[in-house]
Amino acid sequence: MTTSGTDLHDREERLLEPYGMASRDSRGRVHGEGIDDQRTDFLLDRDRIIHSTAFRRLEYKTQVFVNHTGDHYRTRLTHTLEVSQISRSVGRKLGLNEDLIEAIALSHDLGHSPFGHSGEDQLAELMEDHGGFNHNLHCLRVVDLLERRYPDFPGLNLTWEVRESVVKHYGAFDRPGLEAFEPDSQALLEAQLADIADSLAYNNHDLDDGYRSGFLDLSDLREVELFRRAEEQVIGRYGAIDERMLVARAVSTLIDGQIQDLIETSLGLLEEFAITSVEAVRSCPQGLIAFSPEVARLKSEMRDFLHQRLYSHPLCLRATVT
Repeated sequence: MTTSGTDLHDREERLLEPYGMASRDSRGRVHGEGIDDQRTDFLLDRDRIIHSTAFRRLEYKTQVFVNHTGDHYRTRLTHTLEVSQISRSVGRKLGLNEDLIEAIALSHDLGHSPFGHSGEDQLAELMEDHGGFNHNLHCLRVVDLLERRYPDFPGLNLTWEVRESVVKHYGAFDRPGLEAFEPDSQALLEAQLADIADSLAYNNHDLDDGYRSGFLDLSDLREVELFRRAEEQVIGRYGAIDERMLVARAVSTLIDGQIQDLIETSLGLLEEFAITSVEAVRSCPQGLIAFSPEVARLKSEMRDFLHQRLYSHPLCLRATVT
């Protein structure tokens, strides 16, 4: 028994809350294509991204540690997969479109340069007289123009919603030349979630990689209040365990706690603003996927710690720029 495109859309919409973006309601693609009876539009987008050259190249792009320094550290590719997993899990609890979330999450780093932020800073300096370099805008260029996989059109011909989410991660923005993406409106909930999952993933996993690299030790990690809280939970559950295992379980517990806070806070905001449609999301005066004020404050402290103690570490800087 085959499944028609209508059946796929019906199945998708049974799982969506009214504020989730349905594939059937997509604004479509720049270049018209026939209907795919095996996949919804957003699932097709996801598959095109996974099979793109730009996606494969993420394997060798730096997250914090340059690829050749060790195969236990995260790269842009492993980070992207982690963002996809986190955002899809949260999206399922919120009743959002998981295929759209995954397409956004998998594409969000396609425009990054090699060598992390140092590489991007160098490109921005070299391109200063030509508008600079912005990885989000370059990501749009990659999926719209640079990928060459189809004889009928340049790029991947992704849906309007995925392309919009590439440049409008969270809320309204002010970038000349992108008026077609309605800069004054809020991003879809799926895009807001992928953006927050990005920071959730890299902040917590950078603690782990910093420890594995030897740039940070356990006493350093304990300066982070969120880590201390997670460590206490792990010790309460397992008692005395090997230090490396302790750190691994603490980082996992740290992520789980933030995910739970994100779900609870976001559900509260959706109820507070009486959000019952995608249109209500678009017109809302603020983002709706968020952490509680306390967790947001503690995450900010953790981010400051990482900037001061890891990203600015002399050995880390030297590895990135050499």
